[in-house]
Amino acid sequence: MNKKQAHVTLVRAAEGFQHDDELPRGFDWRGFDAYLFDIDGTLANFRDQVHYEAYCNAIQSIYGHPISLEGLAVNGSTDRLILLEALLRAGIPEKDVRASIPGIADFMCTEVERRAAELRPELCPAVPRLLEELKQNGKRLGVASGNLERIGRAKLKSAGLDEYFEFAAFCGTHETRTQIFQSALEAAHKKLGKKAKVCFVGDTPADVLAAKGCGAPVIAVATGIFSLVELGKEGPDMCIPACETLWRYSRL
Repeated sequence: MNKKQAHVTLVRAAEGFQHDDELPRGFDWRGFDAYLFDIDGTLANFRDQVHYEAYCNAIQSIYGHPISLEGLAVNGSTDRLILLEALLRAGIPEKDVRASIPGIADFMCTEVERRAAELRPELCPAVPRLLEELKQNGKRLGVASGNLERIGRAKLKSAGLDEYFEFAAFCGTHETRTQIFQSALEAAHKKLGKKAKVCFVGDTPADVLAAKGCGAPVIAVATGIFSLVELGKEGPDMCIPACETLWRYSRL
């Protein structure tokens, strides 16, 4: 099967065509010891501007004037990379940018925590059911997010999901998504042992690429801004419109 055929098959499988003999049915999504979830677009979509405004207000506080984030690829990126790209684009020398990021990050985290009551999480379809079922079946759950840690934890708490996750990796000292995913994978193996089977769940092509960069399987869900077609192009192990599709996916 070539790459194009594999992509089409993944998308068709995601749409629930269980009776097509050509569909791949060997991926056992229940067969892992631990699951590592992205937050934004995977667990919940946040229908507010708190995180975005924290960027803007923090940058203005440090530099004394606004710097635009418009046009930056923020979905699937990390807080550190977004800050780095915005400031470099504004003509600030990289040495100065890197020196200022810790202060900007702390300002952002403080603002999001202060405005936590304004966060408006909209849980993605079937997420509570999935997390509860995995937990009841003895699976271990973690987070791998491009958010700064204090921001990510504030979002999980506002969505009522923080109690499900026992380990996590966020954007802190890590800059790239692959570094974050590798850290989350190492945290899972530290808790469960090197032989533990771990699967990532994300909603962007960057999530798929980061998981593959760590040599780990990944389920892509089209609950963020990326379509099944866009996600399928990167070759995830499973590509579905939403977590609720998992219960309709049959295997041999």
